Amino acid sequence: MAVKKKLNYEKLEEFDPETTRELGIHYREILRLIGENPDREGLEKTPLRVAKAIQFLTQGYSLDPKEILSSAKFREDYREMVIVKDIEIYSLCEHHMVPFIGKAHVAYIPDKYITGLSKIARVVDIYARRLQVQERLTMQIKEAINDTLKPLGVAVVIEAQHLCMAMRGVQKQNSVTTTSDFVGAFERDKTRAEFLHLISTKLH
Repeated sequence: MAVKKKLNYEKLEEFDPETTRELGIHYREILRLIGENPDREGLEKTPLRVAKAIQFLTQGYSLDPKEILSSAKFREDYREMVIVKDIEIYSLCEHHMVPFIGKAHVAYIPDKYITGLSKIARVVDIYARRLQVQERLTMQIKEAINDTLKPLGVAVVIEAQHLCMAMRGVQKQNSVTTTSDFVGAFERDKTRAEFLHLISTKLH
């Protein structure tokens, strides 16, 4: 008898069975309403797949970004700029539930406390994994870091392409939307200019 090899690492996804079942029923009806046959081979399991996908894409509702930041909050006397740039963003526009994809650049200047660098990226993910508008996403990231770490300043810039503009509507495939939010030290022209220069410079 063949023995299944034990994996050193395995990523497991868990979905609420009842939520998945109900979503699947609705997605099956959507397929029918747009003129498809949900019983044909290629679509037979699609409602279940989409039900799981939408739960993954909106998992941010069940996570607390401030708790994530606090879980790796360390006392440190460093008082210079900390920048995590080019953080990939995948979110769903709340108006059409179509993706917008881009990058976030986040900086803060500590005042007694720092956080793990990965936690900054996690905060971006948590807010991105919700139905969003880019403007609110930018503001929420800034506020979570500012409220939790109490730094001297926070800066957030997001650049993204919105498929609701590329695939439908005005159909402008090459347009990019940039949003920014600054608080504290980054409201000063010199500090803001340094941040904007660093995120636009390739250092490697």
